[in-house]
Amino acid sequence: MDYRTIVSVPALQRDLTHPDLVIFDCRHELMNPEAGARAYASSHVPGARFAHSETDLAGPKTGRNGRHPLPDPQAFMAWVGRNGVDRGKQVVAYDFAAGSASARLWWMLRWVGHERVAVLDGGWEAWVKAGLPVTADGANVAPTTFAGNAQAMWVDVGFVQAHLNDPSVVLLDARAPERFKGLVEPIDPVAGHIPGARNRFLKENLGADGLFKPAEELRRAFLRVLGTVKPEQVVHQCGSGVSACSNLLAMELAGLAGSRLYPGSWSEWVADPTRPIARG
Repeated sequence: MDYRTIVSVPALQRDLTHPDLVIFDCRHELMNPEAGARAYASSHVPGARFAHSETDLAGPKTGRNGRHPLPDPQAFMAWVGRNGVDRGKQVVAYDFAAGSASARLWWMLRWVGHERVAVLDGGWEAWVKAGLPVTADGANVAPTTFAGNAQAMWVDVGFVQAHLNDPSVVLLDARAPERFKGLVEPIDPVAGHIPGARNRFLKENLGADGLFKPAEELRRAFLRVLGTVKPEQVVHQCGSGVSACSNLLAMELAGLAGSRLYPGSWSEWVADPTRPIARG
């Protein structure tokens, strides 16, 4: 059992009772932050713990550091350990098929050095569609200690500002095209995008069945957006550093590893009115 990008529903079903498996339910609704916790309390994959995007997968907000700033890595690793994850565990995260919070947990665990983590392909919907067991019972968690080290896998707002006109750095925005263009903005106070950014909507990574598209198809699609830019030159962003992780995961699945995350993303960028914005 060694899953590092995505894992299929049949594979998770097969390994469901493996002692080294830890499952996280990451269901989350951006406009209804407690919906995921309520859904988890109602029913979830047996053995799953709940990971809350607003608290467990984010740090304190200052009003200027975005809607989902990264937590202190030591605090995050302590939470991981309390949930029974050590370096020997295989972690599987899931949320809604079109969601991205599970990809955020996938990225965060890799950020602190844990490689054996994967996202459930098709998410909660695929598990339910397959008629597999669900429960409302809480997980039996044996707390442990997670020992890791934060990796240099992200950039801050200063880096983005310093490289606005640098062709060696490409910002890839995972938001819907209408938000990227500034036609609508349901969440943040300003519409538009960071100047020079390119758009790759996260939902384009999935097929009509809610599963990730084949790796080669994803690779061709990303290369159409990126051209000759190497993965190491790519910085992913979105509204608040969550849905961008779906593009990070998709690039990894496509064999385009090495890109980075800008966690503050658009919500941090527009917190300072002196920063430039673009529309269209």
